[in-house]
Amino acid sequence: MRFLYLVLASLTIGTLVGHFFSPDFGNAYELMLYVLIFMIGMDLGMNFNAEELRKVGRKALVLPFLTLTGSILGGLLASLILGIEPRWGLAIGAGCGWYSLTGPIIAQYSAVYGAVGFLGNLMREILTIMFYPIAIRKIDPEKAVVIGGATTMDTTLPIITKFGGREVALVAFVHGFILTAVVPFLVPLILSL
Repeated sequence: MRFLYLVLASLTIGTLVGHFFSPDFGNAYELMLYVLIFMIGMDLGMNFNAEELRKVGRKALVLPFLTLTGSILGGLLASLILGIEPRWGLAIGAGCGWYSLTGPIIAQYSAVYGAVGFLGNLMREILTIMFYPIAIRKIDPEKAVVIGGATTMDTTLPIITKFGGREVALVAFVHGFILTAVVPFLVPLILSL
């Protein structure tokens, strides 16, 4: 119950600060994201020993590759089914759930597909929050991390940790971190082809 109060307090404070001070803060949201990532990294580092970190290694490197491959192929399939130019589907799929980056990057080329990229990747995050607890009943919790894409490093990490367990949290964080490093380069590369 205490966690719920902390979340509500954070949401309220964030809303008030955003409402009254947003013009003066500029890119404060980006700084806050970095602080959040730093805090998550510190928490993970303090809760895992070297042996546990080594066990996670290979899985945490293979899963982002599989996620990216599946996302891009899904985007290509969607573009073929919908009859749109493949580069739009590929770019939207390559966003891997990072809607706040993918939408604006694609919008530089097309406002319509920028909006679709934003909404499609936002839906990935929302669906991960809704369906990860259900998916892990049939799929290994570590493998189910792929549904979250880049969001597993930050916004969906609490859900994954709560339902998947403490060991899955590290895999999810590394998974999201690698995708977060790749997406800003891959989406513009696809659009430039």
